Amino acid sequence: MSDGGTPQPASDVAGRAAGAGDEAAAGAADEAAVLGDGETGSTDDVPGDALTEAQLEALLFVAERPLARRELGVITGASAEVIDARLGDLQVALATRGLRVVMDGERVALATAPEAGRLIGRYVGRDPARLSPATLETLAIVAYRQPATKSAIERIRGVDADYAIRSLVHRRLVVELGRSGAPGRPILYGTGMEFLERFGLTSLDDLPVVEAAVAERLTIPEADAADVADAADGADAAPVADAAGAGDTGLPAEASPDPATALPARPR
Repeated sequence: MSDGGTPQPASDVAGRAAGAGDEAAAGAADEAAVLGDGETGSTDDVPGDALTEAQLEALLFVAERPLARRELGVITGASAEVIDARLGDLQVALATRGLRVVMDGERVALATAPEAGRLIGRYVGRDPARLSPATLETLAIVAYRQPATKSAIERIRGVDADYAIRSLVHRRLVVELGRSGAPGRPILYGTGMEFLERFGLTSLDDLPVVEAAVAERLTIPEADAADVADAADGADAAPVADAAGAGDTGLPAEASPDPATALPARPR
C-alpha cells in the first residue's frame, strides 16, 4: 500500500535527514525561546482575549512548525479558554476549504486538505513514497495501540518488526515517545504530527473504528502478548491486517495504493 504522494514543504524536505529526536529537541528549544520572549516582551500589540479567528489562522499559516497551545497563549496574550474556542471556530470554518487544523496533543498546525493532494503533488512534482503492506500494518498497530513497544508490536504481528519500525521512524510517521518502565526500559513508539498530516487526519480521534476482534488483539496487555501470539500461531491466525478484512489495516482510505492520494502538508 502507499502513504500517498504527499507534497512536503521545502523546509521539511531539506530537514528529512534529521532524526525525530533532533526535531523534537529543536522544537522544544524554539518553544522555550518563544515562551521566554513572551514573558518579558511588550504586550502593546497582542490581541489578548480579543483574538480573532483570522488572526489565529494567519499565525498558524506562517509558523514554520507546529505551535503548542501555551505558545499561542503567550504570543497572542489570550487565555487558554479563548485559544481553545478560536481553534474550534477555525476548525469549523476550514472544514470545507483548502486548509485544515491538525492537532497532536498540545501541538497545533495548519495542513492542506487531503482532497487537494493530487493537485499539490502535480505542482511540487514529488515522487510518491510507498509503504509495504508489512510496514503499513506495523503503522496501524502503533497508531491504535500507542504507546507501543517493539516487542508488543512483534508479538501482535508474529514477526520481527525492526526494519518496519526503523522505516517508519525515518519517514517520521512514527516517533519515540519515551521509555517504558518495564525491565530494559524499551522505547515507546507512537505517531506524531507527520502521521496526521499524511493520512488527512485532524487528530487521532479521526481514526476509523476497527472490528472488535482486531481491537482486542491491539489492546492486549504487554505481559499477555506472548501468550496471545503463541495461541495465534497454533491456530494459524491471520495477521492484524487480514483479520480486519482483506488487507484492511484500519487506517483511513487516504492510505490507498493510489500514489496521488491526497495527503496534506503544512503550508508555508
